[in-house]
Amino acid sequence: MAFQALAEVTMAVHFAFLAYVVTGGFLAWWRPWLIWPHLAAAGWGFATIVFGLECPLTYVEDWARRGAGEQGLSRGFIDTYLTGVVYPERYTVQLQALAGALVLTSWLGLLLRRRRGRFAGAGTPDQG
Repeated sequence: MAFQALAEVTMAVHFAFLAYVVTGGFLAWWRPWLIWPHLAAAGWGFATIVFGLECPLTYVEDWARRGAGEQGLSRGFIDTYLTGVVYPERYTVQLQALAGALVLTSWLGLLLRRRRGRFAGAGTPDQG
């Protein structure tokens, strides 16, 4: 029972992590300090794609599923739960590019928002 619960919680955390990789930069528009954990998460996500690194969350979920008497993950997390399930495998590269474009757009938007914020009110008298 504990292994099954750990596997399910790990799967949920993994989905949340992937969502944060794609949307965390937009969250930083609201709370700018969130850009720092987002840079780390996006860097890790990029490294797993480019260098084929295995995510520790995938390892933990696989270990927990096997401990619960299940088959475990025969492929990576994305290949198990998303590719061929949520989208056809032939669109993998396009979806990776879209995710990357969203991340870069969020970062660019954050930079533009910060730049405008620094100059907002310049040359206006102090209302205080």
